[in-house]
Amino acid sequence: MSDRSDILSLDACGARVVDRERVAAVQDAMPADEDVEQAADVFALLGDPNRLRLLVALLAGGEMCVCDLAASAGMSESATSHAIRWLRAHRIVSSPRRQGRMMYYRLDDAHVRMLLDLALTHSQHTQALHPERDVR
Repeated sequence: MSDRSDILSLDACGARVVDRERVAAVQDAMPADEDVEQAADVFALLGDPNRLRLLVALLAGGEMCVCDLAASAGMSESATSHAIRWLRAHRIVSSPRRQGRMMYYRLDDAHVRMLLDLALTHSQHTQALHPERDVR
């Protein structure tokens, strides 16, 4: 039987060797801190199931008003409006037109569409392990 230190040592490198050329190349290719932080913000926004449902609704339905988005995502109009404000602030969605008092929303650009398509395709082709969800 092994003690806990044996288990922890499995996560550490056996030999401390750093490939300086590879590390330097990766560091040169690393995006600016601000770009990494903005990308992390996008992923955080996409990490909420309700906001993701709204984006999928826009992906499938094109331009939609808050009423239609709320109905499509199974959310209240108030919660939908709140989520849309966040998504607009981060340029995930835009509001290209207004018809009377009704504002219409759409995905901001092709990058958002590609990101959603890839994320959804990935989730359909993989089975993620969620130990935090499998608590019995």
